[in-house]
Amino acid sequence: MIKRHLTPRIRLGVAVTALAMVTAGCGGGGDGGSTASAGGSACGTEDDPITFGMVQGWTDQTGTGYLLANILQNNGYEVEIEMLADNAPVFAATANGDIDIFSSTWPERTHAAYMEQYGDQLEDLATYYEGAALYLAVPEYSDAKSIEDLTSQADDFGGKVYGIEPGAGLMKLTKENAFPTYELGDQFELVSSSTTAMLTELQNAIDANEEIVVTLWRPFWPNQTMPVRALEDPQGAYGDTEGLHTMATEGFSEECPKVAEMISHFKLTDEQYGSLEDAIVNKAGQGNEEKAVEMWLEENPDYAPELAQYLKG
Repeated sequence: MIKRHLTPRIRLGVAVTALAMVTAGCGGGGDGGSTASAGGSACGTEDDPITFGMVQGWTDQTGTGYLLANILQNNGYEVEIEMLADNAPVFAATANGDIDIFSSTWPERTHAAYMEQYGDQLEDLATYYEGAALYLAVPEYSDAKSIEDLTSQADDFGGKVYGIEPGAGLMKLTKENAFPTYELGDQFELVSSSTTAMLTELQNAIDANEEIVVTLWRPFWPNQTMPVRALEDPQGAYGDTEGLHTMATEGFSEECPKVAEMISHFKLTDEQYGSLEDAIVNKAGQGNEEKAVEMWLEENPDYAPELAQYLKG
C-alpha cells in the first residue's frame, strides 16, 4: 500500500502562504528499489522513498500521482504520497527537495507565477497532456454564449461566479484577466471556495434548471459527465491552450535516471484522462485514489507495462 500523509505541517526552506500543510518525506537518492545509481546510492528504498506531492481533491494531481506511484511500487520502488493544502506549498516543497515529484502542473500559463519563483529549482520531466484550457462555463441550457453576455444577464446569475481554491492559477487569471477584460467586477463577485464546493453548486443549479457560471477547465471529468459548456472568450482573457507537465526537484533525473526516463514517456489522451478521473470521482470516490487507479489499470491492461519497460535494465 502506498504510504499517504495528511499531517498538519511541512518543513520548507522558504516562506510560503500560511496554509495547512503536511510533513514531507525526504525523497531522491539514487535509482530504483535495489538499483544503484552512478553514485552508488539508491532511490525508492524504504529509507529513501520517492515522494509525490499533491493537493487533496485536485484530480489531475491525485490521478496522475497515484498512477505513477502504482507503477513504481509494483516495480520494487518505495513510494509516499504527501497531501498539501494548495499548489503554492507543493511547488515550494518540490523546489526545496522535500518532495520529489509534482505529477501535474500547468507551467506555461496557469502556474507561470510559481514557475517564475521556483522554476530554476525544478526539472520538467514530461508534458503528459497537450491542449489544456481554462474558461468560464455555464449549463448547456443557458442563453449566455460568451463571457461578453454575462454583464447583461448578471441578475440571472445571481451576480456570482463560483470559483475554486483561492491559490489556484485559474482564480488568479479570472480575477486579474477575465474580470477586468470583460468589466465583470461591478456586477459579479468571484466566490472562492474549493473544487468540490464549486461542483456542488454547479450540480445543484443544473438539478434546479437554474443559471450559474463557474470557473472550469479541460481536461476535467465534469466536461464528459455534466451538461456544461465553455463560454466563448473573444478577447482572449484566458489565453491559449497549454500543456500539463510533470515536474521534479532539481537533480532528480541524475539520482533516479530510470524513473525519470519512465516519466519522460508518460502520456494521457483525452479518453484516458477522462476515464481516470471518472474512476477517482465517480467509481471509487475521492479518498480512494489507490483503488481507483487499480480499477483503471484493470481496464487499461497495456498501460503500466508500456511505461514500466523503461525501469528495466
